Amino acid sequence: MKVSTILKEKGGKVVTLEGKTSLEDAVSTLARERIGAVVILDSRKQIAGVFSERDAVRAISEEGAAALSKPIRELMTRKVISCSMEDTLDQLLEKMTKGRFRHLPVVEGGSLAGIISIGDVVKHKIASSESEAEAMREYISTG
Repeated sequence: MKVSTILKEKGGKVVTLEGKTSLEDAVSTLARERIGAVVILDSRKQIAGVFSERDAVRAISEEGAAALSKPIRELMTRKVISCSMEDTLDQLLEKMTKGRFRHLPVVEGGSLAGIISIGDVVKHKIASSESEAEAMREYISTG
């Protein structure tokens, strides 16, 4: 299964913020949207970084409450690994495992097209495994 299939089902909505957004506002956005990460866009609407729950925890752990007023451009993950519509679930799992992150922006034609979470990947891997198991059971019972 490819990223394009997942996004067709899930949709391409991506919550984005500007780098000047405060940590306090970013965390409120994560909570309100019930998500684990947002993509940070620069003035040209290109990916400048990803800000996740882990980034928030790290900042508060290091700086305490003072971190809440800092802009997320100072706290975000700058080295962003992305994926394409043609990437497979196995490729996503490899990137996420190797990079130790849980969200991958999807880039198509140089633009942000969606975001895939580890939850999306696991959900589709389980569904695929269940489908294969059912097909095997049917084959065995009719063979």
